[in-house]
Amino acid sequence: MEPIGERPGVTRVSAKRCEKLRWKGMFIEAPWDPTVQRSNDQAFWCQHTFKPLGPDGKFVDEFECSPARKCYEEL
Repeated sequence: MEPIGERPGVTRVSAKRCEKLRWKGMFIEAPWDPTVQRSNDQAFWCQHTFKPLGPDGKFVDEFECSPARKCYEEL
């Protein structure tokens, strides 16, 4: 599935993500470099709270922000 709102090679987030999920890959232009080891330093935040926690008090990321949460808004 193609990522939404970013260039290929940056963070991959599925099209099933919450409308309010944001991450740094949306705002920087940095092509993926295959010679650099990938790390888990992705910074996610919620546009409801502007924090790494959603309005329900749970962490936000590409896996947690799903239709199972009451605060989820379909993209």
